[in-house]
Amino acid sequence: MNTLWTLDLRKKRRVSEKIAERFFLLTVLISIAITLGIVAVLLIESAGFFSRVPVLRFFTDTQWTPLFANKQYGIWPLASGTFLTSLIAMLTAAPIGLISAIYLSEYAPEKVRRVLKPMLEILAGIPTIVYGYFALTFVTPVLQSIFPDLAGFNAISPGLVMGIMITPIIASLSEDAIYSVPSHVREGALALGSGKFRMIIKVLIPTAFSGIMASLLLGISRAVGETMIVAIAAGQQPVRTLKPMVPVETMTAYIVQVSLGDTPHGTLEYQTIFVVGMALFVFTFILNVVAHILRRYITRGKE
Repeated sequence: MNTLWTLDLRKKRRVSEKIAERFFLLTVLISIAITLGIVAVLLIESAGFFSRVPVLRFFTDTQWTPLFANKQYGIWPLASGTFLTSLIAMLTAAPIGLISAIYLSEYAPEKVRRVLKPMLEILAGIPTIVYGYFALTFVTPVLQSIFPDLAGFNAISPGLVMGIMITPIIASLSEDAIYSVPSHVREGALALGSGKFRMIIKVLIPTAFSGIMASLLLGISRAVGETMIVAIAAGQQPVRTLKPMVPVETMTAYIVQVSLGDTPHGTLEYQTIFVVGMALFVFTFILNVVAHILRRYITRGKE
């Protein structure tokens, strides 16, 4: 009787495991199908755009004015605006996030860590439109009091606020990576005569580099794809510049501008949404590939 009950239990367990396996496979296939669908839409609409606008013109023109009478389709003004605001955001968030992660992981008492980390992560839950108006109505006037020549719409204000927004992402993920380093690694470094700061710089950070790199990559991707902050505070002037004090327009801000409903569906101007979206997709894809190669190189070097 016990043997039959055991066999029946094993059979039910195998059936449940097969069902779970099929379910997980289905979720993976759905995710892949959605990604392929997005890529297909971008490719189809981008192909329609490039059938009317030469690819060379897209990459060599220095102006982006598809909504004006004199139409120009050079992507570089939008790319420079995206690069500039993202660079400012990362220069703000990376050091603050990493220093916060090191403090929470290695210096803060456990009670303090349990309080500060959730408070830091609350910043990630604030709607981005709130950040946008914070940049426009508070940060920009403060910066104008320091730099009188600063325009009302500019790149530095949304860049700084985006840095504040992505700091919790970098800090939280980096702290998890550093905190998860085995204690014997710390103890071994200290036993060999390293001070705590030297142990952190020379041992912990290289050991947790893959996790730190993942947090930085996620932060960069978040900054590049941010929409509302730059749409509100950066302006809508696609200019090829690296000056943070002047108005700029990013790729995402342009997509918002065209998506307001004034552009007829199916027109060349409407297709620019998808070609800009495709450029964003390619950029983030290249960024992920470079980070993956770098992480493998670092891991192989440690081996």
